[in-house]
Amino acid sequence: MISSVTKSARLLVLCAASLLPSLMQAQTDWPTLGATPGNSHSSSLHQIDRSNVARLKVAWTFDTHEPGGLETTPIVIDGILYGLTPTQKVFALDAATGEQKWTFDSTVKATGPSRGLTWWGEGNEHRLLVGIANFLYALDPVTGKAISGFGHTGRIDLRKGLGPDPARVSIALTSPGVLYKDLIIVGGRLPETLPAPPGDIRAFDVRTGSLRWSFHTIPHPGEPGYETWPPDAWKTAGAANNWAGMTVDTERGIVYVPTGSAVPDFYGGARLGDNLYANTLLALDASTGHLLWHFQGVHHDLWDRDFPSAPILVTVRRNGKSIPAVAQSTKQGVLYVFDRVTGKPLFPIEERPAAPSSTPGETAAKTQPHPIAPEPFAPQTVTEQTLTNRTSETHAWAVNRLHELRNEGQFVPLSVGRDTLVSPSFEGGAEWGGPAADPETGILYINANSYASLGALAVYHGDFAGRRTYLTQCSVCHGDRRQGSPPEFPSLLGITQRLTHDQIANTIHTGRGRMPAFPLEGKPLDDLLTYLDTSPDIPSKETGEEQAGTSTGITEPAQYTMTGYRRFNDPDGYPATAAPWGSLNALDLGTGKYLWKIPLGQYPELAAQGLPDTGSENYGGPIVTAGGLLFIAATNFDHKIRAFDKTTGKLLWEHTLPFAGNATPITYSVKGRQYIVIAAGGSSMNPRGPTSGIYVAFALP
Repeated sequence: MISSVTKSARLLVLCAASLLPSLMQAQTDWPTLGATPGNSHSSSLHQIDRSNVARLKVAWTFDTHEPGGLETTPIVIDGILYGLTPTQKVFALDAATGEQKWTFDSTVKATGPSRGLTWWGEGNEHRLLVGIANFLYALDPVTGKAISGFGHTGRIDLRKGLGPDPARVSIALTSPGVLYKDLIIVGGRLPETLPAPPGDIRAFDVRTGSLRWSFHTIPHPGEPGYETWPPDAWKTAGAANNWAGMTVDTERGIVYVPTGSAVPDFYGGARLGDNLYANTLLALDASTGHLLWHFQGVHHDLWDRDFPSAPILVTVRRNGKSIPAVAQSTKQGVLYVFDRVTGKPLFPIEERPAAPSSTPGETAAKTQPHPIAPEPFAPQTVTEQTLTNRTSETHAWAVNRLHELRNEGQFVPLSVGRDTLVSPSFEGGAEWGGPAADPETGILYINANSYASLGALAVYHGDFAGRRTYLTQCSVCHGDRRQGSPPEFPSLLGITQRLTHDQIANTIHTGRGRMPAFPLEGKPLDDLLTYLDTSPDIPSKETGEEQAGTSTGITEPAQYTMTGYRRFNDPDGYPATAAPWGSLNALDLGTGKYLWKIPLGQYPELAAQGLPDTGSENYGGPIVTAGGLLFIAATNFDHKIRAFDKTTGKLLWEHTLPFAGNATPITYSVKGRQYIVIAAGGSSMNPRGPTSGIYVAFALP
């Protein structure tokens, strides 16, 4: 624990600005994913406080009776809780009892992550807007029935408008749309390999479903940023999409949109240039989609460094003035803070020289941005001194392995034939849960992953059609030789002995967990299935390339693919860097300093061996309340939800859930009784544990 927050609390350097007046009133609902349009993750409820939180008990549970995991943050409006099952059925519950009122089954097969819903109301008109696979539905919140006047029979197909053939477009809403007046603004999850559609940001009329505006994240001719891509890249490039959610300043009419990387993620020979507006925080006029300002966090991204969470609106006190600001967390483990209106950084950002790429055909960006403050919330480098000390043997192993790796800090392009160390990991740093802002004390709370990853490129000539498809579409997760990286990414060796071609094709078309849907059809799909039938690939001694099947005789220029997401783990499967491997951080934005940092999460088997404070991988975010508390689940392996004293970081209460709570909790009040609810089902980011779909509510006896 580091220092005290008392002095900083008096400074009131930060508040959840745009919604502060409403937060001071009785806030009984949890109406949006982040509690407020400013995404504060905070509540003015205080019935549950430091003095009584240890008495919390389970008030009700709702079991969806589905496997598959949950990352959903439900919403509560007027005593009704709305949520999603693992297969993306929509339901409504009595928020006080957990009694089910209705269920909506679209019959669309959808198993990917869905993190929330959107409720809109004006006068006596209300509707629930929810993404299911590639569709956006409008439902009547009272009956759960689709509203026929919205789009076509109550839904719009988000594939339309993203390519000449919608059937060959893959898109899904992992995060719910945001509202501005009568508009719902959406992005979407897209494939991370070509072919992929562009990541256009679109606003639809909440009543009719008609398109009102669209912003091109891959600029068209004549649009600013077009020169940062090869000519006509908008026709062939893809992604630069918003999958992590957005935030709206309703007072100023600005929507803040963080975007991800362009495809392919790790080799950019076909997309030379800085690639605006990939990896960018966009400030758009919420009425028109007009660009107001932007900041690109990674130029010509080669590391999959998406902006991973919706930004959060804050107010920073400087020289006696209040500055409306927007804060954006990153996978790199740094936080950016900007003036909401002008985009001016509130802390200095330096463009520093970056390492060149050694891969033929690649040109890495010459510089990359580095914020001077706040300080990083996750480790930026790995040295012998920051390797695991879990045992003397694992430390010695880690030292030897470290010397085999490229280990030159941030923004080192992956190379062929040798692993590069990436810290924080490809999973972050920060992830999609996002931080919480306390309007009372001016503190920002951020949970982080704090381990490292390994990455390398492999060369191939695409001389075997099915293998060419595999390397371009599948290898980034399942490895360049189908070896996978279990348990996160399963091996595909022998997959056709375990599943039929039809079962494999169905998974490709619909996606599963972390795997998005791919629009593979016809000969490319047939060739891929044929390749999956072949014997394991054998590396060539001369080139390091893999050989498989019988060559077609086609000669093509060499291409490069990432060999798969891999952790820098020790031989026992634990991170090879020093603990904590997950943390919870309380940040004073006035100074850029951390008031306290604590490990977040445990490995139960290590805790039993006397190592309780290792921290662990975690997904989902915190919430903060006027009762002096911070609630968070998120941790992968111990299945716990916890309550901390928000001032000191002291653990005050914990409860073991039936499954990991890889989601963000909510709090609300019904008839004067305050509840905490968490979706507990594990997730696709937690492959070691079982998955299900159970919502658990807590309250005082």
